[in-house]
Amino acid sequence: MATEPGPSVEDGVRELLLLMPRLVGRAKRTPPPPELDDVSLAPRHLSLLAYLLFDGPMTVTELAGRLEVAPTTASLMVGDLSRQGVLERTEDQDDRRRTIVSISEEKRPAVDAWLARGAKAWQHALTPLSPAERALVINTLKVFEQYG
Repeated sequence: MATEPGPSVEDGVRELLLLMPRLVGRAKRTPPPPELDDVSLAPRHLSLLAYLLFDGPMTVTELAGRLEVAPTTASLMVGDLSRQGVLERTEDQDDRRRTIVSISEEKRPAVDAWLARGAKAWQHALTPLSPAERALVINTLKVFEQYG
C-alpha cells in the first residue's frame, strides 16, 4: 500500500515549530502605517478592524460574536478605538437602541493599507490550493489556535 507524499506527523510538527516563530515575527514587524502612529493598537485590534473592513459596519454584539469575546470586551475595544478616532459609532436607524460600529472614513485608507499586506500574502499562499486544501489549512490553524 502506497503512502501519501508529505512529511510524517513528527516531521510536520518540527517544520511548523520552526516556522511559527518566523510567522509571528513577520506579523510583529508589520507596523501600522504612519497615519495610525498616534493610535495605540494591540494585536486584538487587528481582528476587529479586519472584520469591519471586510464585512462592513456591524453592532458591538455582532463583533463580539465574530471575535468570540464577551460583548463587554468588544464594547471596551470599540470604545478605545472610537476615542482614538479609528472607529465611529452611529445610531441604527431601524432600531435606535442599537449602535452600529464602522471604521472612520479618515482612518479607513490606513487600516486598509495595513491589512492589505497580510491579505496579499495569504492570497498568494492560498490561490494555488483547491477549495478543500484551503479549508484544510484554515481548519488546521484553527485547531492549533485552540490547543496552542
